[in-house]
Amino acid sequence: MSVVAVLRLPLAVDLSGFVKLLQRMQVPHRVSEEAGEQVLWVPSNISEDVRSLYERFPAGDPDQQLDIPAAQTTRRPGFVEQLRYARATAAILLLSILVGAVTLLGENLDTMRWLTFLDFRVVGEYIHFVPLADSLAAGQWWRLITPMLIHFGILHLAMNGMWYWELGRRIESRQGSINLIGLTLLFSLVSNYAQYYFSGPTLFGGLSGVLYGLLGHCWIFQLLSPNPAYRLPRGVLVMMLVWLVLCLSGLVSMIGFGEIANAAHVGGLLVGCLTGLLGGLYNRRKLAA
Repeated sequence: MSVVAVLRLPLAVDLSGFVKLLQRMQVPHRVSEEAGEQVLWVPSNISEDVRSLYERFPAGDPDQQLDIPAAQTTRRPGFVEQLRYARATAAILLLSILVGAVTLLGENLDTMRWLTFLDFRVVGEYIHFVPLADSLAAGQWWRLITPMLIHFGILHLAMNGMWYWELGRRIESRQGSINLIGLTLLFSLVSNYAQYYFSGPTLFGGLSGVLYGLLGHCWIFQLLSPNPAYRLPRGVLVMMLVWLVLCLSGLVSMIGFGEIANAAHVGGLLVGCLTGLLGGLYNRRKLAA
């Protein structure tokens, strides 16, 4: 079933009452922000009904005038239905899984070297890294981004994938697929370079720097311009920040989790807070206009 944009309204228009009415009526829908407008998406087969309903009840039904039977059960959207509204999130995860397969989760060095931040050669028991400037001069600009797709072990991939699915689809539902992809690339670039700058020539990879960027973006955006999509459980935020502090302390590496890309985590979090600050202020200004 295809979905269509049934309403395109300025950000200053309060759509919350009508959205609550759709929720009461159990109408499948989502609201996104595109080009300075809020867009209401619904299945194409009910688009005219929803448009007519908005003409009659633009502010929703706060006085409960409509006789709507109470829902007996609340059905969570299935995985396939969630994929329909989180295609960019799913695409990034699929790329990570494919890269994990072709690199054998970090074991296939001959393939992995094409995606690492620095190209390298294995000589005996040693790894010789190619200077970044040489790789960029050769046109290998993808190296600034692609380390986010590399994972070292199934647990590394599973944990990062789970959190990217949780955070990525929140941003995609609120700000759209293009913005999610743009933020993902930006967070990857900053976190990768931060790790390279502070650790020097090393092998590193994973989505964790991007994840902390998404976390910071949702956190600060929600503080400045509250919206349901970015309302994270407080325990999630505390857990992620406590984990970051434990990693920075060196305790996590000492108990056998291997080397942690701490600079990537901090760099991702800082740039994510910055984008959340800019986005939240912009959205709040739009709503106040």
